[in-house]
Amino acid sequence: MPSTSLQNPFAALSPKAVGLVAAVVTVVIWTSFIVIARASADPARGGVLNPFDINYARIWGASLILLPWGWWIVRRDRRTQPWAGSLLGLSPLPLRQTLIAGLFGGGLYGMLAYSGFVFAPAAHASVLMPGSLPLWTALLAVLILGDRITPTRALGLALIVVGDLLVGGTSLLHALDGSGVWRGDVLFILASLVWSTYSVLVRRYALDAVRATIAITALAFVTYVPVYTALLLLHWVPGQVLVAPFRDVAFQMVFQGVGSVVISGIAFTKMIQYFGPVRSTMITALVPGLSAISAALFLGEPLVWNLWAGLALVTSGIVFGVRKQATIAIHSVAAVSANSGAGGA
Repeated sequence: MPSTSLQNPFAALSPKAVGLVAAVVTVVIWTSFIVIARASADPARGGVLNPFDINYARIWGASLILLPWGWWIVRRDRRTQPWAGSLLGLSPLPLRQTLIAGLFGGGLYGMLAYSGFVFAPAAHASVLMPGSLPLWTALLAVLILGDRITPTRALGLALIVVGDLLVGGTSLLHALDGSGVWRGDVLFILASLVWSTYSVLVRRYALDAVRATIAITALAFVTYVPVYTALLLLHWVPGQVLVAPFRDVAFQMVFQGVGSVVISGIAFTKMIQYFGPVRSTMITALVPGLSAISAALFLGEPLVWNLWAGLALVTSGIVFGVRKQATIAIHSVAAVSANSGAGGA
């Protein structure tokens, strides 16, 4: 039977320690995700799995760990709350919250991001995905949470917009030349919007990190997995995941499923709970630069002038937006910690 520490692996840590650990883990995994996803989804680099295959392996890898965990939590909760959980007892959240978390924090984000890597290089993703998060999150926080954008934060967001335009706008200018890079850039921006929506909704509904991550996986397992499996068996889609070498599928299950979903998902959600959605996404200021440099080192991707300029502007915008928010964030940590402490998982 899972222990209390398994149900909540952060219980023994102070709020400050939780925030720091969650931030470090998120930055490392997000940086690795961009480089590995590009190498895996690009046929020119030897990738044998398409974006739908990678998403399929991602869900299976996460499900092997999270679904038994979720079943145990629901079983325990139903001792005192017979109506607890949803999706046949796999999700520890009510159905409405499971659908919300699963739609924006799970399959839709994965499909948009993986599809983007088919068309555009990792360096573009490094600017447009983590770089766009503060912009979308700030705007959504105003609409959904009633947050206020200060002049300082507005200036930081303006720098991010200019940086994104330098990267994405340049690819759009070459669209008439037959380049498909702009498709990837658009998909990256949409993926960022979807993930930002999830991060704001986590705070809006005060979702617990573990329970939200399990709910995301449970919804994907009961919807995406059976549908895609049927399509593959009927040969209605050109997927390779059922016939690809086991080592390729197993690697995606471990990294994309366990790393990007289980570990990163819980860490990112914890970071949101303690620091709020806007500041949490701004903490990821290191990701654009680290992932672009990693793409150049490991994938041989060139870093042309507009990428350097876009990276500089996006990173500056993120850091500038954080600098004046330190005092506000300290009070946010205390308030959010008090609210999330009753989450239970």
